[in-house]
Amino acid sequence: MSGADTVPFDWARMWLGDVPPLFLLEIVFRTAVIFLWLLLLLRFTGKRGLAQLSPLELAIVIGLGSAAGDPLFYPEVPLLHAMLALALVVGFQRLMAVLVIRNEQVETFIEGSPVELVRDGVISLRALDRASLSREDLFERLRAGGVRQLGEVQRAYFEQDGNLSVFRHKEDPPAGLPIVPPWDLEPPGKVPANTPHAGTVACLNCGHTLHAGGPLPPCPVCACDTWTPATTDPLGSGNSSPDPAQGGQERGPKFAGRGSG
Repeated sequence: MSGADTVPFDWARMWLGDVPPLFLLEIVFRTAVIFLWLLLLLRFTGKRGLAQLSPLELAIVIGLGSAAGDPLFYPEVPLLHAMLALALVVGFQRLMAVLVIRNEQVETFIEGSPVELVRDGVISLRALDRASLSREDLFERLRAGGVRQLGEVQRAYFEQDGNLSVFRHKEDPPAGLPIVPPWDLEPPGKVPANTPHAGTVACLNCGHTLHAGGPLPPCPVCACDTWTPATTDPLGSGNSSPDPAQGGQERGPKFAGRGSG
């Protein structure tokens, strides 16, 4: 229908349009298919992109926005059709919410499950891949919670809603991989494998710590061949004595030779 042919306040067109009433059943089918397809697609986008919204909640927001938008501007979209679509989206949301509460398998499929990213200061690289996060993403979230080095972290969980829950040592955390300052600003000192070293070092890849007293081996957890001096507080001063300088060691400006303290 062109703009010239549109009759203002044509009640039959506004409420039903130019389609037979049976078309309302097709709207039910269309809304159900699109809603479920949208929910499935959002489930596979990953929690990182959802931030605070679950896939179900985001599907509701998109579905309601799409159903409510067209009848505001297009005269050929009947109000009754849009109202039915909105009611169906809300109805599907209520149905899915009941299923999530009553069925754990449905909840796991829609909401996902928590992922353990850090245990006792060591990063689970497989879990990091499952969560679609990089080490830099993890470090950024930890720094936002006040974590300075991985030894402070007993457990870190990537929750269903995309937030990071961190459980820290209450006092006297062990030395670990420094994540402050951000490595893009001040890269940590590097100690290659097979380099003689005395003191505690942390794997630059996974954060595993090792008390060394000779040539450094590859990391026993992830086989990385590069270490850095571990520290209890990368921003502290005077609270730990530096390790002796070792041959072949590349030092960063902040992390030069901190021991376990």
